[in-house]
Amino acid sequence: MAHRQPLLDALSAYGQRFPDEADVVARFQEFVTAHDRCFDNDLWVGHVTGSAWLVHPMDEAVLLTHHKKLGRWLQLGGHSDGDADTPAVARREAEEESGLPVELVMPEIFDLDVHAIPARKGDPEHWHFDVRYAFRADHPDFEVTEESHALAWVPIERLNEYTDEWSVLRMAGKWADLLAPI
Repeated sequence: MAHRQPLLDALSAYGQRFPDEADVVARFQEFVTAHDRCFDNDLWVGHVTGSAWLVHPMDEAVLLTHHKKLGRWLQLGGHSDGDADTPAVARREAEEESGLPVELVMPEIFDLDVHAIPARKGDPEHWHFDVRYAFRADHPDFEVTEESHALAWVPIERLNEYTDEWSVLRMAGKWADLLAPI
């Protein structure tokens, strides 16, 4: 349980910041508590993944990937590969998928999402318990890797032209709230 405790603590803190997301927090907590191997990619009931809301150095755009396997514009992210350090997983995935050095904007979880991944190439349908963190790129010059069809800096106010993924649009709202003057 010790390797899962930092995530469980972060989930509790997230639940306090976003009480309207109590259902998704409870689902995460139940999953992580029930599965010692929750960070392993071959746990086919589901596994914890890490994603990055990666903003442009000037904060006006977010980097999206046209995901090769899913064929949709999404945030950068991927499998934990057994690593329980979810902010480190999100950073690694952002840097691997974009070629950009990135900086964590805030240490707390930025967003949570649970979504089904369809069966593909012998892998059964399963759930991704996606833990998302906000990062800022050091510079805007990304490189497209083998994991993407394309990458694009998308102006945050135009996200709906690229994606209708509710969770991506929800993150845009959270980002606007974070930047709003108090």
